[in-house]
Amino acid sequence: MANSKYEYVKSFEVEDEVMFPNLIIIRIDGCDFSRFSQVHKFEKPNDETSLNLMNSCASSVLVEYPDIVFAYGYSDEYSFVFKKTSRFYQRRASKIMSLVASFFAAVYVTKWKEFFPHTKLEYAPSFASKVVSCASVEVLQAYLTWRQHDCHISNQYDTCLWMLVKSGKTLSETQEILKDTQKQQRNELLFQQFGINYKMLPVLFRQGSCLFKTKVEETVKHDENGKPVKRLRRRETLVHSENVAGRSFWNEHSSLHKDLGHFAKDIGKIEPDYVKSFQFESRLLPLTWVVVRIDGCHFHRFSEVHEFEKPNDEQALKLMNSCAVAVLEEFQDIAFAYGVSDEFSFVLKNKSELYKRQSSKIISAVVSFFTSTYMMRWGDFFPHKKLKYPPSFDGRAVCYPTSDILLDYLAWRQVDCHINNQYNTCFWMLVKSGKSKIQAQDYLKGTQTREKNELLSQQFGIEYNSLPVIFRMGSSVFRLKTQEGVTEENGEVSGKQVEAEVVVDYSNIIDQCFWQKHPHILSSS
Repeated sequence: MANSKYEYVKSFEVEDEVMFPNLIIIRIDGCDFSRFSQVHKFEKPNDETSLNLMNSCASSVLVEYPDIVFAYGYSDEYSFVFKKTSRFYQRRASKIMSLVASFFAAVYVTKWKEFFPHTKLEYAPSFASKVVSCASVEVLQAYLTWRQHDCHISNQYDTCLWMLVKSGKTLSETQEILKDTQKQQRNELLFQQFGINYKMLPVLFRQGSCLFKTKVEETVKHDENGKPVKRLRRRETLVHSENVAGRSFWNEHSSLHKDLGHFAKDIGKIEPDYVKSFQFESRLLPLTWVVVRIDGCHFHRFSEVHEFEKPNDEQALKLMNSCAVAVLEEFQDIAFAYGVSDEFSFVLKNKSELYKRQSSKIISAVVSFFTSTYMMRWGDFFPHKKLKYPPSFDGRAVCYPTSDILLDYLAWRQVDCHINNQYNTCFWMLVKSGKSKIQAQDYLKGTQTREKNELLSQQFGIEYNSLPVIFRMGSSVFRLKTQEGVTEENGEVSGKQVEAEVVVDYSNIIDQCFWQKHPHILSSS
């Protein structure tokens, strides 16, 4: 990032490292999946295809992130457990949980047609995630017991509810019938009224699914005599168990107790509040401006694999902008966004109570929604270019106490845009002229703004200030408010501010004139 007088804003960023050697669990949960399942007409109480899609996505997460050695999921949630020695991204909570949520969302969109070939994905799904920091393997055992118990209770209740609804009861009548019922009563209801033995329902519904890596023998090549040469490889295994936190299940798989530890004994009833106390959760400071900054993960490789134009690919930038517009349309509490290259900063109103200002939920919901939108809109901007693998973004949330400091943050990002773009323009013009990348770096070492402008002008006939503003200024996204004439009862016409569409603008946001022109963006209302 560029050096400037605005660098001081970095001091507001707080690292959130999970203490070593605590075990790290990332739990993701579908955002408003009741509506999502209704819109996409999922079977009730369980849609086996949608559960298989979730399992397939979880398997891809284990492949993508080798430090994840175990996962348990049901319905629209999944918990991913990292090996106890993990140093993944320096154990930074916000980065880890946002990456997992982002990648999961991307894979969910990628695999949708594989599992639902005749159902259109109507809108971008998103997933909230949080970190659970387990101080011991006993806490992990209690956590898994809690989640599987929740799977059983939720599935039993939902099975009763939807069977009653399908029999003609209203939703309110059904909820009243099931109010305060216990496990045995619900089992009797299912058997006596519908002839359903709950224990005979598919284990996928009753027990949830767990994934872990086991060593399997695979043929890697054939020798000169045509005989197969086999090697042990770690592969993802999907199983269903009545007790995923049971000592017998856990300890019979050597990979689990090697990477995570032994379960010394079985546990009975657990208190959810005890497990919840280990959740790595923070609430953002009230009445502060919150910036959620997302950043492409390994986008240098992504841009090379997908052959983006250098130094700037206008279509790639417009795709990013389109996703940012979608984020503002989805989250009304986001007042402004600024983006450059593969990053975007989203500004939440200082009075926002989005998700009760839970940092992890805000970050992951925004990042995963942005990612799934990126996947869904790829073909709109690159109709002749296949998406070769799903991208992912990480995110963080930073609080800024005043609007002046917030504006300095945005100025810092725009200065960074200018300096990086000017350098990259010079660098890639030198490379395209025949120099190697190392030669181009050496050539530009120590050069200042004026020298770079002269290089572009004299050697390549490029006037830097005439380049497209989207490259030089970055992109601002906000709601445009206009005045609409309203006729009162007395016949007088008065002006009323109304919100119009979300717009993309390429302005100098360091200049106060921009903010004076759009005072509503940072108003406290």
